[in-house]
Amino acid sequence: MDLLEISKKNRKMKKPLYIKVLSLFSVVRGYNILLIVIAQYLASIFIFSPEKSLNNVLLDVDLYFIVLATICVIAAGYIINNFYDSETDRINKPLKSKIDGIVSQKIKLRIYFLLNFIGVCFGFLVSLRASFFFSVYIFLIWFYSHKLKRYPLAGLFSATTLAILPFFAVFVHYRNFSEIIFTHAAFLFFILLIRELIKDLESLSGDFTQNYQTIAVKYGEYFTKILISIVVVLTLNPIYFLLRYPEVGGMKYYFYLTLPVLFVFLSMLWLSTSKRNYRILHLILKFLILAGVFSLALIDYSVILNRILLK
Repeated sequence: MDLLEISKKNRKMKKPLYIKVLSLFSVVRGYNILLIVIAQYLASIFIFSPEKSLNNVLLDVDLYFIVLATICVIAAGYIINNFYDSETDRINKPLKSKIDGIVSQKIKLRIYFLLNFIGVCFGFLVSLRASFFFSVYIFLIWFYSHKLKRYPLAGLFSATTLAILPFFAVFVHYRNFSEIIFTHAAFLFFILLIRELIKDLESLSGDFTQNYQTIAVKYGEYFTKILISIVVVLTLNPIYFLLRYPEVGGMKYYFYLTLPVLFVFLSMLWLSTSKRNYRILHLILKFLILAGVFSLALIDYSVILNRILLK
C-alpha cells in the first residue's frame, strides 16, 4: 500500500510536456536564437548581398540550411554550457536554474548530441566546407564550455568570437569581402566583448565560488571597469568609420544613438557596486544589440519597398 502511494505521488510530481518544453526553451535560450536568425537574414539582405532582390535571398536554399544548422548548433551549445555551469547558475541565477532543472541532465545530453548531428547534416546539404565549419564550431563551443571559460583572457575572447561566428558562415556563403562588413564586425565584436565583461561582473559571486578564473575574479572589479572603459573607447573607432560610409544609409541614426547610450553606460558603470546594477547595464547592452539588429533594415530605405517588388 505504501509503495502504491509513493508511486501515485511520483506520478503527480511528473511535469506536463509543455512545462518541459518551456524548460528546454529556457536552456537553449530560444529568444537569443530567434534574434540571431533575424540578424542573419537582415545582414544577408542589407549587408552581405545588397545587389540581390528580397526574394532571391529569402528563397536561397543554401542560406536556409545554414540558418537551420546555426539554430541546431547554437541550441546544442547552450545545452552543453548549461550542463557545465549548473553549479554556478544555482548561485548566480537561482530562478532560471530551477526552471532549467525540470529536464534531467541525461535528456539534455541526448538532445545535445542529436542537435549537433542534425546541424552537421544541414551543413552537409550546403557543402562539405559548411559541414566542416559547423563541426569545428561544435568542437570550439564544447572546448570553451569545458576548459577555456575557466581562464580569464582565453574565456573572454573565445566567448566573444563564438558569438560572432554564425555571421561568418553567412559571410563566407556570399563571399562579400568589403571594408564595411569588417567594420560592422569590429563594432559588434567590441559590443559583445563589453557584454562578456559585464556578465563577469554580474556573476562574480558564483564564478568565485566555483573557482572560475574570469577577469573579474582574478583582477577584481576596479580593473574590469578600467578594461570595459578602454573597450568602450575602442568602440568609437568603428562607429566613426561606419558613419563615413554612405552605404550605411539610415542606420547612421542607430550609431548616433549609440554614442550617448555608451556615455550613459560608462557613467553608470563607475557608479555600479551591486549585482542588480550590473544586470541593468547588461540589459542596456542587450537593448543596444537588439536595436542594432533591427536597424539593419534602415541601411537603404528604398530596399524595403523595392525588394518586395523585385522578382
